[in-house]
Amino acid sequence: MKNQVVINADIEKTTINKNIYGHFAEHLGRGIYEGIWVGEDSPIPNTNGIRNDVLEALKKLNIPVLRWPGGCFADEYHWKDGIGPRENRKRMINTHWGGVIENNHFGTHEFMMLCEMLETEPYICGNVGSGTVQEMSEWVEYMTFDGESPMANWRRENGRDEPWRLTYFGVGNENWGCGGNMRPEYYADLYRRYQTYVRNYGDNRIYKIAGGANVDDYNWTEVLMKNAHRMMDGLSLHYYTIPGEFWTGKGSATDFPDSEWFITLKKALHMNTLITKHSTIMDKYDPEKRVGLIIDEWGTWFDPEPGTNPGFLYQQNTIRDALVAGIHFNIFHAHADRVQMANIAQTINVLQAMILTEGEKMLLTPTYHVFEMFKVHHDATLLSVESSFEKYELDGDDLPQVTVSASKDADGKIHISLCNLDHQNQSDIDIDLRGMDVSSANVSGRILTADKMDAHNTFERPENVKPAEFTNVNNEGHSLSVTLPPMSVVVLAVE
Repeated sequence: MKNQVVINADIEKTTINKNIYGHFAEHLGRGIYEGIWVGEDSPIPNTNGIRNDVLEALKKLNIPVLRWPGGCFADEYHWKDGIGPRENRKRMINTHWGGVIENNHFGTHEFMMLCEMLETEPYICGNVGSGTVQEMSEWVEYMTFDGESPMANWRRENGRDEPWRLTYFGVGNENWGCGGNMRPEYYADLYRRYQTYVRNYGDNRIYKIAGGANVDDYNWTEVLMKNAHRMMDGLSLHYYTIPGEFWTGKGSATDFPDSEWFITLKKALHMNTLITKHSTIMDKYDPEKRVGLIIDEWGTWFDPEPGTNPGFLYQQNTIRDALVAGIHFNIFHAHADRVQMANIAQTINVLQAMILTEGEKMLLTPTYHVFEMFKVHHDATLLSVESSFEKYELDGDDLPQVTVSASKDADGKIHISLCNLDHQNQSDIDIDLRGMDVSSANVSGRILTADKMDAHNTFERPENVKPAEFTNVNNEGHSLSVTLPPMSVVVLAVE
């Protein structure tokens, strides 16, 4: 069978919300402290405590939205501990992640400052698990009220006169698990109660996100939608790509056989099934698709890097992770009518990170490069794509060899993202661009690939895996012929 793609350049679908390229930074391991925050007195070059090298690297991704402070940490986080003079802030134990001391030096003001530096939307996750309605209500008031009130006055005393703009607010996190081990019926009632007091002050409008299901808990989605959909703007979904068993061993980030490469990519593709089934339930109660599906935790989760604190969830990042990211983005695009945000776990030094740091050293991961390559899809218009691909087979199982997506940007330029999942074989593809003559078009491309399944960047070789120009494409009439090397991510531009 020939690999064929038909892109209907004149059949425009919905907009790909740039927020699916969102990020997540939890108080976990070296994600915040050392990764983002080093403090003003650090020898590492910084701006108001935010390390400069990380800041500049993240700016190049055009991060649309950043989720904070958790994760599981959110449901034991009490925001009042993280404001005011840093020397007076409460020291606490991070019970979820390594039992280390959290000094609360990175709090609301520091996070909002970071978002302003990155020109990104803050997405704050509130504490339902161990917090009160009053505490959550006062946090929103502290951040967004521009009048005379105890919380607004307190914010001014702490150095911020103007309120911040805040759109995205999560009412709890994983309340089926670390956020309280609740039943969906109980959380639905709590959500209805808590969200009542997440108020809109002045012209600030909050987009309220309810804590959604874990993986394939379709009953959770059913109960939440049935009982609370009119009071939510978004409903979350969490799914991690794990080759092994969660509790008994997830698999190594770098030392893995062919079979683990294959199962990892197969499990990444499972995201399509999860979105489809959860969306079907949501459609029953919300046929207009007003409520967004917010996939605010996704990505690979492997065994921690040997020799590191297992509670810090530090793992290396290979070309396999890059393909997992590319697969997810192509899936998210296909469901752009329902998926309105996604936040990879996590930004720095934790799980499928963009950046790894070690003291003053920093490197960009293969996943970072996929985010940078795919930013051309931000807020672009999804195009109609039909495809048929050969099978990628291993040990009697098979997957489609390639995944694909296409969009048109505001200038009319078409971008095509392709992932060859096969770790051994190239893929020759004919792309028929209907509604467009490409014979005289300018076609360019970029590729991320490697010659080994576990190829990754190290502090000694930080550019071992990085994008390069892609030239293995020819255009004639309405068609492009493309050859993808094994285990590669390619983004083409046609104009």
